[in-house]
Amino acid sequence: MALPLDTLTTPPPAAAARLPAMPEEAPLAMPVQDLRAKPGRVPAPETGPRGIWWRRALVFGAALVLTMFGAREMALVLDIDAPLRPGSIVLALFVPLFAWIALSFVSSLCGVVSVIARRGWGLGIDPHAPLPALATRTALLMPVYNEDPRRVLAGLEAIHAALREAGAADSFDLFILSDTTDPDAWAREEEAFLALRARAGNGARIFYRRRPKNIDRKAGNIADWVRRFGGAYPQFLILDADSVMSAEALIRMAAAMEAHPRVGLIQSLPVIANGRSLFARMQQFAGRLYGPVIAHGIAFWHGAEGNYWGHNAMIRTEAFASAAGLPHLPGRKPFGGTIMSHDFVEAALMRRQGWAIHFIPALPGSYEESPPALSDLAIRDRRWCQGNLQHLAVLPTRGLHPISRSHLLVGIGSYITAPMWLAFLICGVLLALQARFVLPVYFPQGPALFPHWPVVDPVRAKWVFIATMGLLLVPKLLAWGAMLTDPAWRRGHGGAIRSLVSVVVETVVAGMLAPVTMLTQSVDVVSILRGRDSGWSAQTRDDGSLPLRQVARLYWRHTVFGIAFGVAAFLVSPYLAAWMSPVVIGLALAIPLAAWTARRDAGQALRRAGLLLIPEERDPPSILRRTLALREEWEAIAPEGEALARLRSDRALLAAHRAMLPEPGPARPDALDANLVMGLARVAASADEAEALAVLTRGEKAALLGDPRGLEALLALPAR
Repeated sequence: MALPLDTLTTPPPAAAARLPAMPEEAPLAMPVQDLRAKPGRVPAPETGPRGIWWRRALVFGAALVLTMFGAREMALVLDIDAPLRPGSIVLALFVPLFAWIALSFVSSLCGVVSVIARRGWGLGIDPHAPLPALATRTALLMPVYNEDPRRVLAGLEAIHAALREAGAADSFDLFILSDTTDPDAWAREEEAFLALRARAGNGARIFYRRRPKNIDRKAGNIADWVRRFGGAYPQFLILDADSVMSAEALIRMAAAMEAHPRVGLIQSLPVIANGRSLFARMQQFAGRLYGPVIAHGIAFWHGAEGNYWGHNAMIRTEAFASAAGLPHLPGRKPFGGTIMSHDFVEAALMRRQGWAIHFIPALPGSYEESPPALSDLAIRDRRWCQGNLQHLAVLPTRGLHPISRSHLLVGIGSYITAPMWLAFLICGVLLALQARFVLPVYFPQGPALFPHWPVVDPVRAKWVFIATMGLLLVPKLLAWGAMLTDPAWRRGHGGAIRSLVSVVVETVVAGMLAPVTMLTQSVDVVSILRGRDSGWSAQTRDDGSLPLRQVARLYWRHTVFGIAFGVAAFLVSPYLAAWMSPVVIGLALAIPLAAWTARRDAGQALRRAGLLLIPEERDPPSILRRTLALREEWEAIAPEGEALARLRSDRALLAAHRAMLPEPGPARPDALDANLVMGLARVAASADEAEALAVLTRGEKAALLGDPRGLEALLALPAR
């Protein structure tokens, strides 16, 4: 049963319902870009830092030197003096993987220096200065897709209240842009939208629009808003369903846009917060301690050619509309069709037309949440994997800046490296098995004066392994050291000792989960390359716990592979098995690890022990405190329920639903909605509401509720 809206704050829901659900349209052209057309020459952004070329030369040059040294040492380990030696495959896999680690290492070193020097600000943003006055209006866009509306709108209410307290509510309009396909969730969204307007007070500029067809997914959702309403807003900011931003951050980003007319996008660094499970708290601890170092490092050499992560970023509407209209990629899914990881591509296309893309990692007040379990991360990762592999088709785009291409390559590499690591480990064990069980050929065919003695240098191999681990682990220790230089940051992580113990705990558990993720991503890459589409599903936001039987179904293959891998290593040598033990143990324990890290009680036990703490957990900012408090209030609003029953029981909601339906267009034979036609037929053949709801599919029910004729046909059915 829907909660009567007259129990909420004034104005009453009827008054709120009389406000238009959307403002007057202000169309803005957003042409689809031709990736094969060469754009004209554009000037370099004036907001880029001076001497950016030497920063990039330093980062890439140092990474190249480290890679050359690592390749030489590995070649000596494997005794490779000709390209057709068996170890050549291992070396060919090792070099790009080591280069990947080396680049991350050098970038992180630059980040440590920037963090200690308190750098990372840009575009004149000063956190200590008074809040600037805004001269333009900004749109805050919240795309939603089959989400719990109470959670989403609690965050929006917290943002609106913070803006009102800062005296800037009149400078921001809030838009809820729904692509929800579940008709019951759609009705809940509408009820929650009316409740939010009522709670925000008369005159609050909060709007709601649902697209009947979610064409091109999230990118199409944003493009639809730009083409219909973008002309009224010089800039807009995209929020994710689990993200919030403080009023101060929003105001300073909007002011920076006003002050720099050639800046196309400003990306903030979202801090992961509000984690409850062990997995989520590990993610937020790593993001809060190591994240600033990584973020400041990439900002050091990105300059005005930064990247876009899809949310918590301020975007100039003119730049986005003129440059970021995404085409459909040729071919079939999973590579063809809609560009899934659209954010990287949109940033690259905007920079192609001369707009500056800036990353401001030191800007406080930007927050998001982490998936609560490894299994939930894997679901999201599968979609991201397909989207990033699609970028292979975007790389040849003409006119892209080299740094923009590097962003696309990094996205591709973040998933391609998983099967490369797996192949590297397997080839290494196979090479060792060959040395163990196959007799070497000391005298090759043909004349030879001396025999060829197969040599593997175990001492050098040990030092190559230690050096590789050092490149991975030293940035974590340096980040911990940088944290010690900031008293507030140090206290927020529980002090020097507890934070160091937390680093050890996070490193050990994350190290055990890493091979599980490696195998999962490897399977995903192979599946995508074979043509399997990932689809588009809503994310789990709160509880990630699953029954042990379900966890076992997800990870039993990882366990079998880990045991088999360990046996193969032991057959070669107990010492090799010891070297491989971190990989083997992580895979063999995949099921209990996935189940344990998803538990809230495990995460809260470490919190009570003072481990994996973050500053936002010990002393939450006002926007996070308000969001969590409002979520508890919203638990009584818009509970789950069937859509038609909800509409029947609430006249204000029904009136608002009718008013928000799009105007019917002219009848066209080529635009026939099969779901609507079938739904009308099923309703006509049903004796009452219960019978109709039992036979209607979700798509048919949504089509009926979205059409005036279909809605009246449903309402005309006798209710039981």
